[in-house]
Amino acid sequence: MNPLKKMMKDESGITALETAIILIAFVVVAAVFAFTILSAGTFTTERSKEAVYAGLSEVRGSLELRGSVIANGITSTETITSVVFTLANVAGGEPVDFSTTNRVVIIEYRDTNQRQEITDWSVNWLGYNDGDSLLEERELVEITCPLGSLSTALGKNTTFVVEVKPPSGAVVNIQRTTPSGIDPVMDLN
Repeated sequence: MNPLKKMMKDESGITALETAIILIAFVVVAAVFAFTILSAGTFTTERSKEAVYAGLSEVRGSLELRGSVIANGITSTETITSVVFTLANVAGGEPVDFSTTNRVVIIEYRDTNQRQEITDWSVNWLGYNDGDSLLEERELVEITCPLGSLSTALGKNTTFVVEVKPPSGAVVNIQRTTPSGIDPVMDLN
């Protein structure tokens, strides 16, 4: 009976060394978990920053329409021969090359019957120009898009879109509808 009493009275617990080892294991696991969470957060923050900077560079190269869209027409055939509009850089925008020899800006015409790139557009610099082919701050460029090469001539009561696509930045969509009567010069605003 003596061994049975001895077993019942043994109330030994975990020693301080065992407690320290368990505590250290918990701290190490928590540290590894915290490092993983912080690394993921840093990676996500870096990716977000890259996305913001990419968006800013796209916006900085954007163009904006300034003034009216003018259509030149032939009254007898009731067709539009060309469309003229003025573009400027947005505030703080990157320069855009409007060279007619090395065309990096693409201009495309579209209506319900056709879609065609305008390859023979011309440039006229208005007001201040520093002499190069870059559209920069404070400069205005007038673009003339001849429409004589269209498979179906642009006539009256027709909705059309002229898209100006710079190498970087947003596309400028110019959507207008021709009037019911064609004059030699018309403001399409």
